Amino acid sequence: MRPGPARRRRPHWSRRPNPVAGLGSLLWLAVVLVPIYAMLSASLTRRDEALGSNPLKPPAHPTLDNYNTVLHNGFWHFLVNTAVVAVAVVAIVLALCVPLAYSAVRTRTRWSGAAFRTFLLGIAVPAQAVVVPLYLMIAKLGLYDSLLAVILPTAAFAMPVSVLILTGTLRDVSEDLYEAMALDGASPQRMLFQLVIPLAKGGIGTVVIYSALQAWNGFLFPLIFTQSDGPRVLTLGLFNYVSQFGVNIPALLASVVLSGIPIFAVYLVARRALVGGLMGMGGK
Repeated sequence: MRPGPARRRRPHWSRRPNPVAGLGSLLWLAVVLVPIYAMLSASLTRRDEALGSNPLKPPAHPTLDNYNTVLHNGFWHFLVNTAVVAVAVVAIVLALCVPLAYSAVRTRTRWSGAAFRTFLLGIAVPAQAVVVPLYLMIAKLGLYDSLLAVILPTAAFAMPVSVLILTGTLRDVSEDLYEAMALDGASPQRMLFQLVIPLAKGGIGTVVIYSALQAWNGFLFPLIFTQSDGPRVLTLGLFNYVSQFGVNIPALLASVVLSGIPIFAVYLVARRALVGGLMGMGGK
């Protein structure tokens, strides 16, 4: 019996429209864009007009004084500290998680599987549950009120998810490639650097973005483990606009806008790697 002709896929313009999905997309877009518009509008409003005006109404007299206040109130210092924390967290996570995921994939023993599952239990442990023991450890090590007190716990809590993503990526690497390199006399270290890392760029990119976001948006660890202005990061710098006499809402929102620009730019550049990696836990 001869097979029938292959069924052609209809072009996208001839498919049946889905108004429900379109309406839902528009509603979700409004939910996302309206708060962003309100934040940008309020950041351009004078302080004496911020509380008495409609948040969705454009400012009657737009001004950049709020941004000038933020830029001359320690913003660059907080930005540098946050960038140092983010870069250090990403470096630690990559240096530890790539070999851990490689070992979990290539070492197929009962003990390695048990160790891998135990390591992943860190996903279920909230930071709030262990903040007191962490505080005591940081104080005993003499790291309190330093950037290391923020970097180390942040990297530790980013590692379980990072290992899970990288493990899914490395499992997609063909076994034949490992065997071919083994026949050529390649050592495990050579396989890691010449085979695994080049083929795991998607998962590594996802881990970089994920751990950088965790460090950039972190609030609990900087709040508990730092005190002075020296190691203060952007999330704590927002407190500069809160006093016992009130809150400078326009300057506060201007600071939020400025602090979100770098991470938003990184997301625009690497959004495909982030979405693809999280959808497929790494993917090829």
